[in-house]
This record gives sequence, structure tokens and C-alpha cells, in this order.
Amino acid sequence: MASDEQTVKIIGDQFCVPYIMRLNVKRKVESFYNAHYDVFDTTGNVLLQIDGSVWNSAKKRVMKDPAGLPVITLRKKSLFWKKKWQIHEGQSSEQNHFLCGVQRSDALTIKNNLDVYLASSYNDGGPDFHVTGSLTSLSFKVWKGNSIIAEVKHNYTWGSVKGKESFKVKVYPEVDYAFIVALIVIMDEADKV
Repeated sequence: MASDEQTVKIIGDQFCVPYIMRLNVKRKVESFYNAHYDVFDTTGNVLLQIDGSVWNSAKKRVMKDPAGLPVITLRKKSLFWKKKWQIHEGQSSEQNHFLCGVQRSDALTIKNNLDVYLASSYNDGGPDFHVTGSLTSLSFKVWKGNSIIAEVKHNYTWGSVKGKESFKVKVYPEVDYAFIVALIVIMDEADKV
């Protein structure tokens, strides 16, 4: 079992497990205005679902548990050239429910690299996490300091052309997998616009 210092709990204890968590994330554009993500474990159980609009200028995604209860809401902050996102508990947008902010590391680069700032360090100091992407795909790694805490591999198929994406995810022990899934959605959305 990892120590509290090694535990990465952003969204909730229920999303931190003491072993490597392998996930399959599938994205499907359901209509011109809506995209849906399903998150499965290796046995095919649905763990999380994310819905939201595709072509709305103020993008908003709601992550729900298998019972359909809101876990977090991801909102893109419009008019920011670095493409900032904010993550709040449930469906709230209140500051006291703010969990973290995510933005591109450098707005001028082709490669999608993201910086993640927890609520406690949002306005001062450097990022708490860094996401490093690939130039040729949506594959990326999530770093906490010098340690990799999750790896995401984009599976490009012909379905990708039809609006269906698939990701294989490896989340290290005691790392909040719902947080990693939120980063997948943000990285995927940042790549689309």
C-alpha cells in the first residue's frame, strides 16, 4: 500500500486502488452536438461515463458514476488562448467546489502538453502535474514531479474517422483514476480544436 505522500487523490478515495488499474476508454460522437465517453475495467464493467456538447463555445462535460450520479464537471474557459479547463465537484461551478485547473503548457506548440494546478496551488507556484503528449497521436503520460503516474495509449482505428476513439489506460497504484480520465477528455478535446 502506498503512503499518503504517494497517494494521488483529487476526486475521491473510491477512485484510488492499491494496484495498477487498467482501463479502456471509448469516445463516440453521438450527434453533431454531443460526444460520449465510456470507461470500462478489464472485465467490461462500466466505471464512469462522460457526456457533453462538442460544438459549444463554452464546452462542458459531466462525469457520472455507473448509477448516473455526477462526480465532476469539466468546463472550458472561453477566450483563453491557452485553452484553460476547470474541474469542479459534482455539477457545481462554485469556487468552494473547485478541484483543479488544466491548461496547455505552451500555447504556441503543436504538441499537446498540459499543466495541472490543484486548487491549493492554482494561483501561486508551478504545476502539480504535467501531461506530456505525442506529436503523432493522442497517447500521453501523466507526471507528478519526476514520476509517471499514468500512461494513455490512443488506439487509432478506422472507427476514429467516424468519430469513435479508443484509449488503453494504465493508472499506477493509489492514483485517482477518475482524475486521469478527466485528463484524457481534456487532452482529447484540446486536440480537436
